[in-house]
Formats: sequence, C-alpha cells, structure tokens
Amino acid sequence: MSKRKAPQESLNEGITDFLVELANYEKNVNRAIHKSNAYRKAASTISKYPTKIRNGEEAKKLDGVGAKIAEKIDEFLQTGKLRKLEKIRNDDTSSSINFLTRVTGIGPAAARKFFEEGVKTLEDLKKIEHKLNHHQQIGLKYFEEFEKRIPRAEMEQMETLIVGELKKVDTEYIGTICGSYRRGAASSGDIDILLTHPDYTSQTEKQPKLLHAVVEHLESVGFVTETLSKGDTKFMGVCQLQQSDEDEEKFLNRRIDIRLIPKDQYYCGVLYFTGSDIFNKNMRTHALEKGFTLNEYTLRPLGVTGIAGEPLLVDSERDIFEYIQYKYREPKDRSQ
Repeated sequence: MSKRKAPQESLNEGITDFLVELANYEKNVNRAIHKSNAYRKAASTISKYPTKIRNGEEAKKLDGVGAKIAEKIDEFLQTGKLRKLEKIRNDDTSSSINFLTRVTGIGPAAARKFFEEGVKTLEDLKKIEHKLNHHQQIGLKYFEEFEKRIPRAEMEQMETLIVGELKKVDTEYIGTICGSYRRGAASSGDIDILLTHPDYTSQTEKQPKLLHAVVEHLESVGFVTETLSKGDTKFMGVCQLQQSDEDEEKFLNRRIDIRLIPKDQYYCGVLYFTGSDIFNKNMRTHALEKGFTLNEYTLRPLGVTGIAGEPLLVDSERDIFEYIQYKYREPKDRSQ
C-alpha cells in the first residue's frame, strides 16, 4: 500500500493538512500509532465536512475530534499556524526521519537508524546505497516517480490492461483494483490488486503458482518492471504502461501490489481493501449489532455465547450487506 494519502480537497484543507502532518510525525518519529490514527481519523472526517469550520467548538461535534484536537484547530484558525508543528518542522531529527520514511522500503525504525548514522537526505542515501536492501534501493531509484500520484485516466488504462492480461493467463481469474481508485478518487498513490481463482479456497493448500503465473505474464508483456518481494500470496513491485512512439505522454514507474486471496474469502477482502477506514469501521459495528462478526476474511454469525460460528457463504459484496441488513452502498459512496 502507498505511503501517500490522497490530497485533502475540502473547504478545510489547512486543518486537514496539519492533522495529516501530525499523524505522520506520531507514526514515524514517536511510533505512537494510536495518536497517529486519531489525527488521521479527525482529518478524514473534517475533509468531508461540507462547510468551512469556524472554531474548535464546531469541530468538536464531529466524529473523532476531541478536546485536544479542537484546541489545535482554534490555535490554527486564530494564528494561521501551530506551535507544535513549527517545533517539529524545525527539529532536525523529526523532519529527517519523516522524510526518510517516504522512501518505500524504509520504515520508522530503519529511518531512525539511518539518521543516527548521519543519513538525512536523498543524497546521503545515495552515498550508502550499497548498504540498502533491494526494496530500499528500488525506493531510492524511483523516489521522485513514486512521490507523484497516479491520475485516474492512467489507473483506468492499467485496469483495462491488467484485466485483459489476466484472461490470457486463465479465464477464471478474478482481479479487482481496490483502494480509493475503486471509490472513484481522481488520483491514487499506487495500484493495489486483489486476485483470486476458483482453484484456491481456504480449504485447499496454498497455490503460489496462481500468483506467480500472473506476475510472470505481466513481466513478459513489459508491464511489471521490478520485483520488490514475491511470496506465496503477495507480490510487491514496480510497473509501467508501455508507450507507443506516437504517444507523447510519459508514463512513470508506479508501485503495484498484487494479493492472492482464497475464493471463499475474496469478497470480504474486496470490501475491506476498498475502504474507507471509517466506512469499514461503521459496517463492522453494524454487523456486531446484528449478531455477526465481519473482518477482511470472513463474515460469521455470533452464537448466544458470543463465539463466532462457521463463515457464511459470500459470493459478492452485496451478500455481506444483505446478511447484516445494511443498505448497499456503491464503492463511490463509501468514503465515510
């Protein structure tokens, strides 16, 4: 999955921007995942708020905005800045670690280790390239390209190509590009594909050949250009649309993840990886209220003792909505 979040296009862009910046700081520098998630949830809620927020008190009425975040919103609206963020931005450690984690393959722990060794910039990373693992070397090589978001038109071209090539390998493959692209976003951070085949279920042995055959075929047609990692059920790599001589548009190298999921768990996976996080949380809560437990793998009924029963048969996303008596929402309507 991408390290970049979709740009916040809302009337409250200044507020959502500083919340996302604080979320990244808490995750990458402080390793405080709970705080990071709280800031990110508040940013997501505020980004969809239909009017301009006037003060912290108004923001506090929204889901995920507590007293401390409301105070920060007041400070930002009154002064145009945030003391805490100014301090973070002026702190060499924080800004360097945050920057290094933007390189795919470098997590917070590795970023801190590099910083302690005096590595703070891309130029510094290039000097120690021989010390980087393969994933990090690819992240460094394509850093500028991976930073650029993928326009929807390019995502649509890639979807057409991928679906067409899948059918050439085996007509029974099913593949879905999930994430914000499936929810209709104008741009995406990377390509995240869920793949399945009737021969692979949760009752069968693992079928790595089903994933590897697809990857090898996409390499053979020039779409997949680099491998970051390839396991039994997940491939992480780099891809690029091929250009024709007449096509003046330059296609960049893009990050691609392909995840192979058992057929009987596929639609729970598609629902989960389509998101949004808030929509998923609301749906899981509703499922519990109706006596079911829902996650990225299965939907199970809860017995009177609260113990989950056998997974229910799910042949489509709509099946899940119907089981838990939740009004069906198209992917484009699942952003909150």
